[in-house]
Amino acid sequence: MTDYSSRFPRSFFVTGTDTDVGKTAVSAMLTVGLGAAYWKPVQSGLPADTDSLRQATQLDDSHFIPERFRLTQPLSPHAAAAIDGVQIALTDFQLPATEKPHLIVEGAGGLLVPLNQREMIIDLIRYLNLPVCLVARSGLGTINHTLLSIAQLRRANLPILGVILNGERNLSNREAIRHYGQVPILGELEPLSAINSDTLKEAFNKLEYLS
Repeated sequence: MTDYSSRFPRSFFVTGTDTDVGKTAVSAMLTVGLGAAYWKPVQSGLPADTDSLRQATQLDDSHFIPERFRLTQPLSPHAAAAIDGVQIALTDFQLPATEKPHLIVEGAGGLLVPLNQREMIIDLIRYLNLPVCLVARSGLGTINHTLLSIAQLRRANLPILGVILNGERNLSNREAIRHYGQVPILGELEPLSAINSDTLKEAFNKLEYLS
């Protein structure tokens, strides 16, 4: 089995090309596979992704760091914060310490999702000074969304670790993203019959590093 821990720095940010592209499933797989700590700085809507990961991975509480903001509504953070009477500023965030070998930080939605009236998720990534693992759908439409996200990250001078594709394998889309985006494909997470510790471990062990 390939040691994939060397592919990832101690701390990195998991973001997606859109909402519901599989960021949390990929984060769960990486948390299990890397024995990592998981932190979602801003949670919009309940149940919280941290709670879902804790249940799915069956890891103990030492792997999970409480959110800085846990907002009640499943909306963009700026809108959910307004409803809850909360103000979000970049200075509210500090990268948490952990004794785990890796820290996975998961964003909310995509890169240009607003945190407040001035700043977006991409500004939080820059503020935390983290490299990025980009999660994308494997199917139709993913090339455009993924290349736009890659372009935005490069415009912000943020290092890109690579892309993980979520969904049924699609060789054509994978190779198009690799070629036109000039990024590594870190792996592909195929649909799981169930999401639990065993299936997540198996999925992690099947990852292929495709540069």
